[in-house]
Amino acid sequence: MEWSFQTAEELVAALRGRAVTSVELTDEAIARIERDDEVINAICVPDFDRARAAAHRADQARARGEDRPLLGVPVTVKESYNIAGLPTTWGMPPHRNYVPAEDAVQVSRLKGAGAVVLGKTNVPLGLQDIQSFNDIYGTTTNPWDHARTPGGSSGGSAAALASGFGALSIGSDLAGSLRTPAHFCGVYAHKPTLGLAATRGMVAPCEPALPAEFDLAVVGPMARTARDLTLLLDVMAGPDPLTHGVAHRLALPPARHERLRDFRVLVLDEHPLIPTGSPVRAGVHRVAAALVDGGAHVEQHTPLLPDLTEAATLYMKLLISGSVARFPIESLEQLATRAAELSADDQSLDAVRLRAMVFSHRDWIEANNRRELHRHGWRALFTVFDAVVCPITPTPAFPHDHNPNPLERRIDIDGVEYPYFDQLVWAGLATMPGLPATAIPTGRSPEGLPVGVQLIGPMFEDRTPLRLAELLEHKIGGFQAPK
Repeated sequence: MEWSFQTAEELVAALRGRAVTSVELTDEAIARIERDDEVINAICVPDFDRARAAAHRADQARARGEDRPLLGVPVTVKESYNIAGLPTTWGMPPHRNYVPAEDAVQVSRLKGAGAVVLGKTNVPLGLQDIQSFNDIYGTTTNPWDHARTPGGSSGGSAAALASGFGALSIGSDLAGSLRTPAHFCGVYAHKPTLGLAATRGMVAPCEPALPAEFDLAVVGPMARTARDLTLLLDVMAGPDPLTHGVAHRLALPPARHERLRDFRVLVLDEHPLIPTGSPVRAGVHRVAAALVDGGAHVEQHTPLLPDLTEAATLYMKLLISGSVARFPIESLEQLATRAAELSADDQSLDAVRLRAMVFSHRDWIEANNRRELHRHGWRALFTVFDAVVCPITPTPAFPHDHNPNPLERRIDIDGVEYPYFDQLVWAGLATMPGLPATAIPTGRSPEGLPVGVQLIGPMFEDRTPLRLAELLEHKIGGFQAPK
């Protein structure tokens, strides 16, 4: 039997039933990677010798009667996580030889749950792109169309899952970096509530792995089914043992409902700042139709929805000001001059991003205060609705675009070009207020490319969008392996 595309849940059951060993699963996964990854280039740092040793230990542990949530299951890890003995570069050539001495907290949790780490998956330079290419490890391609990107920055993880390279992966999300690759590659991902899963050790190379909480950024699970997302989230969730974990214990509430007909869902397919491409709009409508068919209460409008234009603007302000602070730029004075020359009437997202590059602390505090008002608005919305269905990006996977100046790139939406980074507004809808969001596949575009949507849920009620994802998987289908 071939195991590579079996779910993690199925692999755990097979391992418990002695139908297969971890060594057999690991050898099969490695053979598939060695056979197919030359074209995909998802696994940028293989760790096969240690994986085989870990698989052997997992089989010995099971023979002793041990049982852990992921004991013996082959998985991958995004390159940006520290793994002791392996390079962590974030695709940045000056750091190609940096090797941390300690595992990231999430890598420790994976290993503690018994997972077998096959290696690390590719990322864009500094995790700062919607694609996954860099000068150290090259370009990761989309398993559905090698001329297109798998997305970023967790593109290597999504491509690995779609290719059968391990049953699970862990990634991160600041600007849709879990959800966009899942959407582009036809797999599942979950952006947890901000602060739900500890991030220590998912840090730029040579920076100390401190238990700090970065604004907007989260770490989260990727899988080929919704139930596997929940399985992996249960391993990842919880505070850092060095800080909040000293006093706090996690108790996520159950999903609000178990049956599709009990869900109250708001469906959005239009954004005031960027159009939705026809394949993505069709995917949203497929989900809406499945919800109606399943008896769910579906609405397309509500006065409770926070203003989408202001939400996108706030997101860009917080995202860009934070990114610039973490990755200092040399031409700050030139940027300040350019920002000052902007017309006060210019409220385009390009102008918002430029102004955010030279934000003062006072500017950031003002934006953060507006964010709190949006969070309160979402709380009100989620007293009436249980989830929001909307796009992740306006298009399916786009062709590779390696223009060194991202500001010169454009995204084609039904034949019309728009600024490259404007496509982030949908991802930012959940990121800016820190809400959980589950990416699910919904089918294929006319070109045969995967199309996904996101299910946004109430803060710290991550099991609600995850349960809805599981129910929709039964209605509209889920992952399909690339032909």
